[in-house]
Amino acid sequence: MRIAIASDHAAFEVKAQLVQWLADNGYHVLDLGPDSPARVDYPDFGYRLAAALVDKSVERAIALCGSGIGISMAMNREPKVRCALVSEPLSAALAREHNDANALAMGARLIGLDMAQACITAFLHTDFAAGRHAARVDKLAHPPTLPNVV
Repeated sequence: MRIAIASDHAAFEVKAQLVQWLADNGYHVLDLGPDSPARVDYPDFGYRLAAALVDKSVERAIALCGSGIGISMAMNREPKVRCALVSEPLSAALAREHNDANALAMGARLIGLDMAQACITAFLHTDFAAGRHAARVDKLAHPPTLPNVV
């Protein structure tokens, strides 16, 4: 499985450790940056990850920033991306099983390396259950026109 990973400067060190850990576990890793801990803008790297999923360069993506919030918001602007922000393995597994998440976001300032690895393991080893969840997931890629609220 090919996995893209990217971060902002706040998560640069965690990203570097996860790239090595993923490679050591047999995954093909596409590191989309940054290449140093110099300050960068998380949306730029979220958009890179989203593009890699959309053009099918990778099957899954891992997004990291200080909190995980900003980079997940950037990724989810693309309708074909279903990025779940998680901080523990059960949420990572449910994101795959119920929501067919194709991207995982985590906050490097909020969880340690061991927990990040546990979340990634759950994410990568859980299949989408489909069934009753499939129609809901389809709605994520095809949102309705929102009604005007007065």
